[in-house]
Amino acid sequence: MRIALALALLPALIAPAVAASIDGEVAQGALVTGIAAPGERIAYDGRELHIAPDGRFVLGLGRDATGNLTLDVTGPAGKTTLSRAITPREWQIQRIDGLPDKKVNPDPEGLKRIEAERARIKAARAVDRVAFDWEAGLQWPAKGRISGVYGSQRILNGEARQPHLGLDVAVPEGTPIAAAAPGVVTLAEPDLYFTGGTIIIDHGAGVQTLYAHLSRVDVLVGQSVRAGDVIALSGKTGRVTGAHLHFGLAWYGLQLDPAPLLPAQ
Repeated sequence: MRIALALALLPALIAPAVAASIDGEVAQGALVTGIAAPGERIAYDGRELHIAPDGRFVLGLGRDATGNLTLDVTGPAGKTTLSRAITPREWQIQRIDGLPDKKVNPDPEGLKRIEAERARIKAARAVDRVAFDWEAGLQWPAKGRISGVYGSQRILNGEARQPHLGLDVAVPEGTPIAAAAPGVVTLAEPDLYFTGGTIIIDHGAGVQTLYAHLSRVDVLVGQSVRAGDVIALSGKTGRVTGAHLHFGLAWYGLQLDPAPLLPAQ
């Protein structure tokens, strides 16, 4: 009996301890942060994460993520896993009418333009800069009424479309737009088909913010910015019915919800 009990306990006795931890709630659409112990390496979904000098790491969960978040942890004692259940969220339905039909159902010429623009955006999203500007947190790029939230199912001119994957801030045209965190500009386009004037800023380790529907773009690709620097003016360019800022957050192109990371207005 004692031998059988010892054998049953053996895996627990020899399993390497996990010193890494995950911060706060793990939910759909979340930018998840954690901390690794010295000497530990962390991987998620086959990607080894960049770990900051202070041990912090970051990753993203998509809108429709389910089940568990599982991290592969490799430390001095060997390999093990760290797992947390993903909390589901409820999503709103947002109806938008009055959009130009060509913006909802692009013609062949429009589709060709869209594909070319998606390639430029994909290249900007693929930047893998070993930097940790994301640790500074996010500040509001502009303040105003929230007119659209992340994750809502969009009904455009009566047709169901892809969910809204950002935060809309209703501000008048010409409102100064600030960088939400320090970083490097990876995209600065004056007029994309859907998002109009568009900027993407990389904050390191795959974390990026996006600013869309701008009337003026005041930065260049490769330019370093500080949090609070004015990078553009708000507008109503692209597929919109009125002036506002679309503010997005992403991790290696996976679009996340910026709202939980922003301070109260």
